[in-house]
Amino acid sequence: MKSSKGGIYRKFIKRPMDFILSLIAIIVLIPVFLVVAILVKIKLGSPILFKQQRPGLDEKIFTMYKFRTMTDERDENGELLPDSIRLTKLGRFLRSTSLDELPELFNIIKGDMSIVGPRPLLVQYLPLYNAHQKRRHEVRPGLTGLAQVNGRNAISWEEKFDYDVKYVDNVTFVSDLKIFFITIKKIIIREGISSETSATMEPFKGSNGNEMGL
Repeated sequence: MKSSKGGIYRKFIKRPMDFILSLIAIIVLIPVFLVVAILVKIKLGSPILFKQQRPGLDEKIFTMYKFRTMTDERDENGELLPDSIRLTKLGRFLRSTSLDELPELFNIIKGDMSIVGPRPLLVQYLPLYNAHQKRRHEVRPGLTGLAQVNGRNAISWEEKFDYDVKYVDNVTFVSDLKIFFITIKKIIIREGISSETSATMEPFKGSNGNEMGL
C-alpha cells in the first residue's frame, strides 16, 4: 500500500524535479557532451546519436536517445554482427561509465522518461511480458532504476522485472534518492555492466523460455 507522502511525491513533485535537475545537468555537462560527441564522430562516424523506439509510461512509444557505441558491421548476408564484435573499445568505455546514456536527459526534459524508474526496453518485448511484468509501465521509465542498482545486466530478466514492479509499488523521494546515489557508486566501480554470457545482455524471449538485446 502506497503512503500518502509517496503518492504526493509521485503525483506532484517527481516530474517537476526531474525536469529541473535534468536541465541543470545538461547545462553543467555541456563540455562532456561535446567531448563525447567528438570522440564518437572520430571513432565511429555518423550518426553520433543512437535513436530507437521504446515503450514508456502506459506503453506509449517514444524515441530514446543515446550516444552511439557500436559499429554497423554486417556479415555477407547483410545481418548485423554480434554485439561483442560491433561494440568498440570506446563503446565499452562509454557504457561502463554510463556516458552513453547522457542524451536521455533530453528524454527526461520532454517527459518521456524520469531520472529514476524501470529502464525502457525494446518494443518487441511488449507481447512477451506477463501481467506482473507489464506493471513496469505504470510509471515513466528511468535513466536508472532499482534493477540497475541490484545487478544491472548481471541478473536475470525475471529478477529485473521483479525489481521494476517493486519500484512501481514503492515510489518515494527517499527511495529515488537512494537509487540515485547507489547508481553513482555503481558507475564509479563499473559494476554489473555485462551479463555472464554476453557483451551486454541476452535478448528477452519471455519468462516461459520463449529469452531479444538491450
